Amino acid sequence: MKGIILAGGSGTRLNPLTRIISKQLLPVYNKPMIYYPLSVLMLSKIKDILIISTPKDSNNFKQLLGNGKQLGINIKYAIQKKPKGIAEAFLIAENFIKKDNVCLILGDNIFYGQYFYESLFKAQNINNGATLFAYRVKDPSSYGVVEFDKNNNIISIEEKPKKPKTNYIATGLYFYDNTVVEKTKKIKPSKRGELEITSVNLLYLKEKRLHSVLLGRGFAWLDTGTHENLSLASEFVKTIENQQGFMIACIEEIAFRNNWITRKQLLILSKEYANTNYGEYLRIISNEKK
Repeated sequence: MKGIILAGGSGTRLNPLTRIISKQLLPVYNKPMIYYPLSVLMLSKIKDILIISTPKDSNNFKQLLGNGKQLGINIKYAIQKKPKGIAEAFLIAENFIKKDNVCLILGDNIFYGQYFYESLFKAQNINNGATLFAYRVKDPSSYGVVEFDKNNNIISIEEKPKKPKTNYIATGLYFYDNTVVEKTKKIKPSKRGELEITSVNLLYLKEKRLHSVLLGRGFAWLDTGTHENLSLASEFVKTIENQQGFMIACIEEIAFRNNWITRKQLLILSKEYANTNYGEYLRIISNEKK
Protein backbone atom coordinates (compact mmCIF):
# COMPACT_ATOMS: atom_id res chain seq x y z
CA MET A 1 0.00 0.00 0.00
CA LYS A 2 1.14 3.53 -0.84
CA GLY A 3 0.58 6.64 1.30
CA ILE A 4 -0.12 10.22 0.27
CA ILE A 5 0.05 13.35 2.42
CA LEU A 6 -1.71 16.28 0.81
CA ALA A 7 0.11 19.34 2.12
CA GLY A 8 -0.91 21.87 -0.51
CA GLY A 9 -3.29 24.79 -0.35
CA SER A 10 -2.66 28.40 0.48
CA GLY A 11 -3.57 28.27 4.18
CA THR A 12 -5.37 31.61 3.97
CA ARG A 13 -7.34 30.92 7.16
CA LEU A 14 -4.06 31.00 9.05
CA ASN A 15 -2.78 34.31 7.68
CA PRO A 16 -0.49 36.05 8.50
CA LEU A 17 1.24 32.89 9.82
CA THR A 18 1.16 31.29 6.39
CA ARG A 19 2.23 34.23 4.25
CA ILE A 20 5.75 32.83 3.87
CA ILE A 21 5.49 29.24 5.11
CA SER A 22 3.22 26.26 4.54
CA LYS A 23 0.78 25.64 7.37
CA GLN A 24 1.95 22.01 7.46
CA LEU A 25 5.37 23.29 8.57
CA LEU A 26 3.97 25.32 11.45
CA PRO A 27 4.62 23.94 14.94
CA VAL A 28 2.00 21.95 16.80
CA TYR A 29 3.54 22.17 20.26
CA ASN A 30 7.01 20.62 19.76
CA LYS A 31 6.86 19.22 16.21
CA PRO A 32 6.11 20.42 12.69
CA MET A 33 2.48 19.81 11.79
CA ILE A 34 3.36 17.34 9.03
CA TYR A 35 4.85 14.92 11.58
CA TYR A 36 1.30 14.09 12.73
CA PRO A 37 -0.12 12.79 9.42
CA LEU A 38 3.24 11.20 8.59
CA SER A 39 3.09 9.30 11.88
CA VAL A 40 -0.35 7.92 10.94
CA LEU A 41 1.02 6.45 7.71
CA MET A 42 3.99 5.01 9.58
CA LEU A 43 1.70 3.48 12.22
CA SER A 44 -0.13 1.87 9.30
CA LYS A 45 3.23 0.29 8.32
CA ILE A 46 3.21 2.24 5.04
CA LYS A 47 6.78 2.86 3.87
CA ASP A 48 6.27 4.38 0.40
CA ILE A 49 4.99 7.92 0.87
CA LEU A 50 4.32 10.84 -1.46
CA ILE A 51 4.11 14.38 -0.10
CA ILE A 52 2.15 16.72 -2.36
CA SER A 53 2.77 20.40 -1.71
CA THR A 54 2.92 23.78 -3.45
CA PRO A 55 5.79 24.88 -5.73
CA LYS A 56 7.12 27.31 -3.11
CA ASP A 57 6.98 24.86 -0.19
CA SER A 58 8.28 21.63 -1.70
CA ASN A 59 11.96 22.33 -1.00
CA ASN A 60 11.20 23.09 2.65
CA PHE A 61 9.59 19.68 3.08
CA LYS A 62 12.57 18.05 1.36
CA GLN A 63 14.94 19.87 3.70
CA LEU A 64 12.93 18.71 6.71
CA LEU A 65 12.38 15.06 5.81
CA GLY A 66 14.71 14.25 2.90
CA ASN A 67 14.08 10.93 1.19
CA GLY A 68 13.04 9.26 4.46
CA LYS A 69 16.01 6.91 4.53
CA GLN A 70 16.87 7.97 8.09
CA LEU A 71 13.46 6.62 9.15
CA GLY A 72 13.61 3.46 7.07
CA ILE A 73 10.96 4.74 4.66
CA ASN A 74 10.84 6.11 1.11
CA ILE A 75 9.57 9.66 0.66
CA LYS A 76 8.92 11.25 -2.71
CA TYR A 77 7.55 14.66 -3.57
CA ALA A 78 5.08 16.11 -6.07
CA ILE A 79 3.61 19.52 -6.80
CA GLN A 80 0.02 20.74 -6.74
CA LYS A 81 0.27 23.99 -8.69
CA LYS A 82 -3.10 25.32 -7.52
CA PRO A 83 -5.57 24.08 -4.89
CA LYS A 84 -7.98 22.22 -7.18
CA GLY A 85 -9.44 19.89 -4.59
CA ILE A 86 -8.42 16.98 -2.39
CA ALA A 87 -9.26 14.37 -5.04
CA GLU A 88 -6.75 15.90 -7.46
CA ALA A 89 -4.09 14.21 -5.31
CA PHE A 90 -4.89 10.90 -7.00
CA LEU A 91 -4.33 12.35 -10.47
CA ILE A 92 -1.04 13.92 -9.41
CA ALA A 93 0.01 10.63 -7.78
CA GLU A 94 -1.12 8.27 -10.56
CA ASN A 95 2.41 7.20 -11.51
CA PHE A 96 3.29 6.84 -7.83
CA ILE A 97 0.26 4.70 -6.97
CA LYS A 98 0.57 2.42 -10.02
CA LYS A 99 -1.25 -0.83 -9.18
CA ASP A 100 -1.28 -0.46 -5.41
CA ASN A 101 -3.99 0.50 -2.96
CA VAL A 102 -3.51 3.88 -1.33
CA CYS A 103 -4.08 5.80 1.88
CA LEU A 104 -4.65 9.54 1.67
CA ILE A 105 -4.31 11.81 4.69
CA LEU A 106 -4.57 15.58 4.85
CA GLY A 107 -1.53 17.40 6.15
CA ASP A 108 -3.42 19.38 8.79
CA ASN A 109 -5.21 16.51 10.57
CA ILE A 110 -4.25 15.10 13.97
CA PHE A 111 -5.58 11.78 15.29
CA TYR A 112 -5.09 10.46 18.80
CA GLY A 113 -6.85 7.81 20.82
CA GLN A 114 -7.03 4.27 22.09
CA TYR A 115 -7.32 1.46 19.54
CA PHE A 116 -6.40 3.77 16.65
CA TYR A 117 -3.65 1.36 15.64
CA GLU A 118 -6.22 -1.45 15.33
CA SER A 119 -8.59 0.81 13.37
CA LEU A 120 -5.88 1.59 10.84
CA PHE A 121 -5.26 -2.07 10.16
CA LYS A 122 -8.98 -2.78 9.94
CA ALA A 123 -9.25 -0.15 7.20
CA GLN A 124 -6.11 -1.34 5.46
CA ASN A 125 -7.31 -4.93 5.30
CA ILE A 126 -10.48 -4.03 3.39
CA ASN A 127 -8.97 -4.52 -0.05
CA ASN A 128 -12.15 -4.07 -2.06
CA GLY A 129 -13.57 -0.56 -1.89
CA ALA A 130 -12.88 2.49 0.25
CA THR A 131 -12.87 3.29 3.95
CA LEU A 132 -13.33 6.69 5.55
CA PHE A 133 -12.87 7.65 9.20
CA ALA A 134 -15.97 9.34 10.60
CA TYR A 135 -16.09 11.58 13.67
CA ARG A 136 -18.83 13.43 15.53
CA VAL A 137 -18.44 17.23 15.69
CA LYS A 138 -20.50 20.05 17.11
CA ASP A 139 -20.73 22.00 13.83
CA PRO A 140 -20.58 19.64 10.82
CA SER A 141 -21.63 22.15 8.14
CA SER A 142 -18.03 22.88 7.09
CA TYR A 143 -17.25 19.24 6.26
CA GLY A 144 -18.48 16.24 4.29
CA VAL A 145 -21.41 15.04 6.39
CA VAL A 146 -21.96 11.28 6.68
CA GLU A 147 -25.34 9.65 7.31
CA PHE A 148 -25.64 6.07 8.62
CA ASP A 149 -28.41 3.49 8.88
CA LYS A 150 -29.15 1.62 12.10
CA ASN A 151 -26.34 -0.84 11.33
CA ASN A 152 -23.79 1.97 10.84
CA ASN A 153 -23.68 1.48 7.09
CA ILE A 154 -23.16 4.71 5.14
CA ILE A 155 -26.29 5.75 3.25
CA SER A 156 -25.36 9.30 2.22
CA ILE A 157 -22.54 11.84 2.13
CA GLU A 158 -23.11 15.53 1.53
CA GLU A 159 -20.39 18.15 1.07
CA LYS A 160 -20.73 21.21 3.34
CA PRO A 161 -24.55 21.12 3.64
CA LYS A 162 -26.45 24.09 5.05
CA LYS A 163 -28.71 21.69 6.94
CA PRO A 164 -26.62 18.66 7.97
CA LYS A 165 -28.49 15.38 8.42
CA THR A 166 -26.12 14.22 11.17
CA ASN A 167 -23.21 15.45 13.26
CA TYR A 168 -20.84 12.89 11.77
CA ILE A 169 -18.24 14.08 9.29
CA ALA A 170 -15.58 12.46 7.14
CA THR A 171 -12.17 13.31 8.56
CA GLY A 172 -9.12 13.75 6.37
CA LEU A 173 -8.08 10.09 6.38
CA TYR A 174 -9.10 7.64 3.65
CA PHE A 175 -8.10 4.19 2.41
CA TYR A 176 -8.84 3.30 -1.23
CA ASP A 177 -8.43 0.37 -3.56
CA ASN A 178 -6.65 0.85 -6.87
CA THR A 179 -9.78 1.93 -8.74
CA VAL A 180 -9.62 5.35 -7.07
CA VAL A 181 -7.55 6.87 -9.87
CA GLU A 182 -10.01 5.88 -12.58
CA LYS A 183 -12.92 7.05 -10.43
CA THR A 184 -11.28 10.42 -9.94
CA LYS A 185 -10.94 10.81 -13.70
CA LYS A 186 -14.73 10.42 -14.00
CA ILE A 187 -15.78 13.15 -11.57
CA LYS A 188 -16.32 16.78 -12.54
CA PRO A 189 -15.24 19.90 -10.63
CA SER A 190 -17.76 21.27 -8.14
CA LYS A 191 -19.25 24.77 -8.25
CA ARG A 192 -16.15 26.05 -6.48
CA GLY A 193 -13.97 24.53 -9.21
CA GLU A 194 -12.52 21.69 -7.16
CA LEU A 195 -12.40 17.91 -7.48
CA GLU A 196 -14.20 16.99 -4.27
CA ILE A 197 -13.23 13.92 -2.30
CA THR A 198 -16.92 13.51 -1.52
CA SER A 199 -17.59 12.98 -5.24
CA VAL A 200 -15.10 10.10 -5.24
CA ASN A 201 -16.63 8.61 -2.10
CA LEU A 202 -20.10 8.80 -3.65
CA LEU A 203 -18.94 6.61 -6.54
CA TYR A 204 -17.84 3.97 -4.04
CA LEU A 205 -21.13 4.38 -2.17
CA LYS A 206 -23.06 3.82 -5.40
CA GLU A 207 -21.18 0.54 -5.81
CA LYS A 208 -21.96 -0.33 -2.16
CA ARG A 209 -18.23 -0.52 -1.48
CA LEU A 210 -17.81 2.43 0.89
CA HIS A 211 -16.95 1.43 4.44
CA SER A 212 -16.39 3.46 7.60
CA VAL A 213 -14.50 3.44 10.86
CA LEU A 214 -16.30 5.39 13.57
CA LEU A 215 -13.95 7.28 15.87
CA GLY A 216 -15.95 7.24 19.06
CA ARG A 217 -16.31 9.14 22.26
CA GLY A 218 -12.95 9.68 23.93
CA PHE A 219 -11.06 9.80 20.64
CA ALA A 220 -9.50 13.08 19.54
CA TRP A 221 -9.53 14.33 15.96
CA LEU A 222 -8.18 17.83 15.40
CA ASP A 223 -8.33 19.95 12.25
CA THR A 224 -5.62 22.61 12.61
CA GLY A 225 -6.81 24.87 9.80
CA THR A 226 -7.66 27.91 11.95
CA HIS A 227 -5.74 29.95 14.53
CA GLU A 228 -7.98 28.74 17.34
CA ASN A 229 -7.75 25.08 16.34
CA LEU A 230 -3.98 25.32 15.88
CA SER A 231 -3.65 26.69 19.40
CA LEU A 232 -6.02 24.06 20.81
CA ALA A 233 -4.07 21.29 19.09
CA SER A 234 -0.80 22.49 20.61
CA GLU A 235 -2.34 22.62 24.07
CA PHE A 236 -3.83 19.15 23.62
CA VAL A 237 -0.51 17.60 22.57
CA LYS A 238 1.31 19.41 25.38
CA THR A 239 -1.18 18.16 27.99
CA ILE A 240 -1.12 14.53 26.85
CA GLU A 241 2.67 14.38 26.55
CA ASN A 242 3.28 16.03 29.91
CA GLN A 243 0.74 13.77 31.64
CA GLN A 244 1.79 10.45 30.09
CA GLY A 245 5.46 10.95 29.32
CA PHE A 246 4.98 9.62 25.80
CA MET A 247 5.32 11.77 22.69
CA ILE A 248 2.58 11.96 20.10
CA ALA A 249 3.73 11.58 16.48
CA CYS A 250 7.40 11.00 17.26
CA ILE A 251 8.35 9.63 13.85
CA GLU A 252 11.78 8.38 14.96
CA GLU A 253 10.19 6.36 17.77
CA ILE A 254 7.66 4.81 15.39
CA ALA A 255 10.43 3.87 12.96
CA PHE A 256 12.36 2.25 15.82
CA ARG A 257 9.36 0.31 17.16
CA ASN A 258 8.53 -0.83 13.61
CA ASN A 259 12.06 -2.27 13.38
CA TRP A 260 12.78 0.02 10.44
CA ILE A 261 15.83 1.49 12.17
CA THR A 262 18.21 0.09 14.78
CA ARG A 263 18.94 1.35 18.26
CA LYS A 264 22.26 2.70 16.99
CA GLN A 265 20.50 4.63 14.24
CA LEU A 266 18.01 6.03 16.74
CA LEU A 267 20.85 7.28 18.94
CA ILE A 268 22.47 8.97 15.93
CA LEU A 269 19.16 10.73 15.20
CA SER A 270 18.88 11.80 18.84
CA LYS A 271 22.18 13.68 18.54
CA GLU A 272 20.59 15.95 15.94
CA TYR A 273 18.37 17.25 18.75
CA ALA A 274 21.09 17.66 21.38
CA ASN A 275 20.11 19.67 24.47
CA THR A 276 16.37 19.37 23.71
CA ASN A 277 13.58 17.38 25.34
CA TYR A 278 13.02 15.73 21.97
CA GLY A 279 16.58 14.41 21.83
CA GLU A 280 16.42 13.24 25.43
CA TYR A 281 13.17 11.40 24.71
CA LEU A 282 14.80 9.52 21.82
CA ARG A 283 17.69 8.52 24.06
CA ILE A 284 15.23 7.19 26.66
CA ILE A 285 13.30 5.25 24.02
CA SER A 286 16.50 3.68 22.71
CA ASN A 287 17.02 1.98 26.08
CA GLU A 288 13.49 0.58 26.29
CA LYS A 289 12.32 -2.77 25.01
CA LYS A 290 10.18 -2.46 21.90
